[in-house]
Amino acid sequence: MPFSDLGLSDKVVSAVSAAGYTEPTPIQAQAIPRVLEKRDLIGIAQTGTGKTAAFVLPMLTLLETGRARARMPRTLILEPTRELAAQVEENFNKYGTNQRLSVALIIGGVSFGDQDAKITRGVDVLIATPGRLLDHFERGKLLLNGIEILVIDEADRMLDMGFMPDIERICKLTPFTRQTLFFSATMPPEIRRVTEQFLSDPVQIEVAKAATTATTITQNLMRSGGDPEAKRETLRKLIRAAEGMKNAIVFCNRKRDVAVVHKSLVKHGFNAGALHGDMDQASRTRTLDAFRANELTVLVASDVAARGLDIPDVSHVFNFDVPHHADDYVHRIGRTGRAGRSGWSITIVSSQDAKSVSAIEKLIGRSIPYLEAIEAIAAPPEERAVDDRAERPRREGRGERGRRSPQTAESAPPASVPARAEAAPRPERVARVPRTEPERTKPADPTHERQRMPRDRDQASLPGDDAGHMPAFLLRMKRTVTVKKN
Repeated sequence: MPFSDLGLSDKVVSAVSAAGYTEPTPIQAQAIPRVLEKRDLIGIAQTGTGKTAAFVLPMLTLLETGRARARMPRTLILEPTRELAAQVEENFNKYGTNQRLSVALIIGGVSFGDQDAKITRGVDVLIATPGRLLDHFERGKLLLNGIEILVIDEADRMLDMGFMPDIERICKLTPFTRQTLFFSATMPPEIRRVTEQFLSDPVQIEVAKAATTATTITQNLMRSGGDPEAKRETLRKLIRAAEGMKNAIVFCNRKRDVAVVHKSLVKHGFNAGALHGDMDQASRTRTLDAFRANELTVLVASDVAARGLDIPDVSHVFNFDVPHHADDYVHRIGRTGRAGRSGWSITIVSSQDAKSVSAIEKLIGRSIPYLEAIEAIAAPPEERAVDDRAERPRREGRGERGRRSPQTAESAPPASVPARAEAAPRPERVARVPRTEPERTKPADPTHERQRMPRDRDQASLPGDDAGHMPAFLLRMKRTVTVKKN
């Protein structure tokens, strides 16, 4: 079935043909006619099957009539990450070349002033992340009562990132007469509850069973030791042994591990880049562009790169960590094997990951075989030593600097030495004690003088101060003894 049979406008069909597409994917063929009928829709499909175009193309057709008003966008698309939002904007620019629609991207890491200017002029399509959208609304710069179409993309990722309260609030701020489109690769019960609350008689399109992986992906597990150094060594062996590897994404659970693994790969000669949520937007964009342009061979990333990113030709995915949530495994390995291409995913597993692996296998409905062929490869001893020094966490390094060296420990006073002896002043401080006549004539508080003067004074003390640092009660006892002798 060609795109022209789906009910799209001639302008949109022409733009699609110019982009090189002739036939729609299954999710596009089923979703586009329903969206054009202005029905609420729930679309469930595997990642990489063209969900973005399934709502972009009919929205372009529906927006050909009408005009945007200041601070009141006509349509709203919510995305969980900045990268996904920017990717949707690229789709609108690509397929909307024959139309004069205004599109605004509202994400973090960008100046509020530039975004306010676009909203004030009026936009037909507003693409946003939930947090920044609510920031503009609370500042009074944005009105949501003119929304005609609301799209919530990657809804399960919204749930994982804790955006569902924001999503529910945004849904309540938009008109109840809006058309609402939900797209996701999985459908947890929490997402089902939200769809029942905010969608009106939705049509559900399920191209593939929820939480299934593409058959074009070869999946394997690889045993490794539990300590990070052993896992990094295993990862390097897997990358070196991967035959026909064009490029690869390495997923880590924590942002800190992304930085450590990236540093390890670069040190050992790999052409690698890093991507995680704490990076500024300009750095994230440069890294993704370099990876898409094959300037980087390996991309070490957190789950910020696991959902919806359009990198069509990734040959390998390595899970440095087994994901905490089984759904994340589906999205991670979905970065490879896209659009009918073959792909390979390998997950590094330690003894502590047995429960997580079982949850993944239960979710996808199949067992994942272990890869045994690379276990015989041994890393050179010198490589392991260098890696340990270079990648030791900074926290451990601070602890080593805080410890005393053996020489310092030997020269330190024993524990039985009184604390007063340890606090004795250095000799050079004694030389600073004033000994001039004008200093003696100044009235001073005896208590203050005792505190200021050194404790180890010799016989050359100041005149009139023969008591030195002796306490007052010893001075009284000394005078009493002298009276008895006389």
